[in-house]
Amino acid sequence: MNLANKITILRVFLVPLFIVFFYLDFQYSEYIALAIFIFASITDTIDGHIARSRNMITTFGKFVDPLADKILTTSAFILLVENGKIPAWVVIIIITREFVISGIRLLAASNGVTIAASKWGKIKTITQLVAIILLLLNNFPFSYLGIPLDYIMLYISLFFTVLSGYDYVNKNIKMLNLNDM
Repeated sequence: MNLANKITILRVFLVPLFIVFFYLDFQYSEYIALAIFIFASITDTIDGHIARSRNMITTFGKFVDPLADKILTTSAFILLVENGKIPAWVVIIIITREFVISGIRLLAASNGVTIAASKWGKIKTITQLVAIILLLLNNFPFSYLGIPLDYIMLYISLFFTVLSGYDYVNKNIKMLNLNDM
């Protein structure tokens, strides 16, 4: 297993740690959870950079990297719903998109095709991560300015979630092989 893939796997292992500190109730537990989430988010950029710059792109990495992102973001979104910080319908749309895209990827893989992430998918991931960080920060410091940037970013990320999902399905509809119906 190469370095880029090890970093991706680290991101997956950081998720339970993030969840534990999210639930713990001591003076700095929410800041530790936030720091773990931010570090895990940064590993996405690091593993991608290492894989591209050192020619370490693998089929395993193409599969596990987006899966690690989904595990991290959906875990955070579900925790935020549970805490009443965001509406469940937003997360239902986000998770539905992830299931649809994962299904298409599985069908493509069964046909020997690996589908790379699009620019819209990358924008979706970045806006989701920023929204989650702002929500975990309770919109600090923007709450003092009366700017609900956490919710603005949440709905921007929802827009890019739907847009990237549409783009992905539109470009890869042939993988569904609708003639089999």
